[in-house]
This record gives sequence, structure tokens and C-alpha cells, in this order.
Amino acid sequence: MATIFDKIIAREIPADIVFEDEHVLAFRDIHPQAPVHVLFIPKHAVPTLNDLGAGDEAVVGRLAMAAAAYAKKEGFAENGYRVVMNCNRDGGQTVFHIHLHLLAGRAMHWPPG
Repeated sequence: MATIFDKIIAREIPADIVFEDEHVLAFRDIHPQAPVHVLFIPKHAVPTLNDLGAGDEAVVGRLAMAAAAYAKKEGFAENGYRVVMNCNRDGGQTVFHIHLHLLAGRAMHWPPG
């Protein structure tokens, strides 16, 4: 079954896309939790981190590298940012296509809030 992210990749649903290469697509979250909240998704769908398998070693690395490059390009890398990946329902995952949240533009606290 196609997720909303698959539909964004296919351009069936509009999104505010801020980064794209052959492996990764990034767009602004429609329910931002910080002034900057961008989702980085692989174009190759993997439902959860638990589903990564042989041949998927680079998937998470590509997401992290794209997020770091975006933070530098946008000028907030030095001040700092947070990256989060949720896995399954109890981990807070709501779309079952792995994705990395990049949050910035304010001081982050732990626990979040």
C-alpha cells in the first residue's frame, strides 16, 4: 500500500520540497514542531528501521548526510539542530516509510517540550 510519502515522491500530492537528489527527497513538515521542521525520506521505501536489510546500509547515512548539508546551506548548522527517527507506533512513527526529522530554529531541550 502506498503511503503519503510515496505519493509525494510521485508528485501526486503537493509538498514544499527543499532538497532532492537521486536517493533522497526532503520537504517541510505540515505540522512543524519547530520553526524549521523538514522531513528527509528515501526514495526507496522501507517501512521502519527494523525493515532495513542487506543492501540498505547507505539509506540512513544518505538521510543524515542530506540533513547535515541542508543545515549548513540554510545557516543553522553552527547553532545546532536535532534529528529524530521514530520506529513503529510506540516510537511515534505515523507514516510507515522511514524518515528523518530535522528540527531547528530554536533551542532544543530534553525531554522535548
